[in-house]
Amino acid sequence: MTAIQARATHVPSPARNLTFVRQLRSEWIKLTTVRGTWWSVGIVAVITVAIAFAVTSAMSGPVDNIMMAVLMPVQLTMLIAGILGVISVTGEYSTGMVRSTFTADPVRGSVLAAKAVVMAAFMFVVSLVVFTVAAIGISPIAAAKDIAVDWADPAKTILPILAASAVMALFALLGVGIGFLVRSGAGAIAVTVGIMFVLPIILQLLGMWLHDLPWVLSMVDYLPTSAAPDVILPSDGGALNGPASWGVLAAWPAVALLGSWAVLRARDV
Repeated sequence: MTAIQARATHVPSPARNLTFVRQLRSEWIKLTTVRGTWWSVGIVAVITVAIAFAVTSAMSGPVDNIMMAVLMPVQLTMLIAGILGVISVTGEYSTGMVRSTFTADPVRGSVLAAKAVVMAAFMFVVSLVVFTVAAIGISPIAAAKDIAVDWADPAKTILPILAASAVMALFALLGVGIGFLVRSGAGAIAVTVGIMFVLPIILQLLGMWLHDLPWVLSMVDYLPTSAAPDVILPSDGGALNGPASWGVLAAWPAVALLGSWAVLRARDV
């Protein structure tokens, strides 16, 4: 009796180890192929350029630093950065893609780190381009008003733009951390808005009512929205100095990301 050999039904494929670089590439593809990402970038660009042109056109007389016209919208665009960080996470939870992500890379801390790195780098580069374009765009208007954009002085031009770009990246990281903690898109956006805009108002009101507790009002200085102006365009009247303001800005996303890492390790998808 002749032995019949069964044909192989499995074709071996070359093994590829999942590296952190491949994880970064995966997160980059997910971020840049979503229309919401580019809508957010477009909104940031339009708001920044429009306000910069409007403020510059309304200026008259000597101006200490024209970059204030370019960087003034950061108080608004940082919210968009935070929301973009949120939806980069919660979008995966709403579609169920997060299960595939964690199946491909069971080390959840690696997924969190890759998403944070990609989001921070993307937001920094986008902000840097937008702020630089706005600064170059307002130069002719400023020159017509005898207001010079002194590119030869990095402390008044390049450094504020770099600082503002870093601030945008940190707010995006805060959104990533909140997104992993809350998981719900609406809930995470509500928390982000609350931290940036509602919490300062609440603390200021409590500080006005509770005169015996002055530390309540001083807590406002340690909110990220209060520290941001101190690092972008430092002034002598700021409540915190430069290093302290940077520490506050870095602490908020750091706490959110550490908390989300702990939650990811202990909670099912």
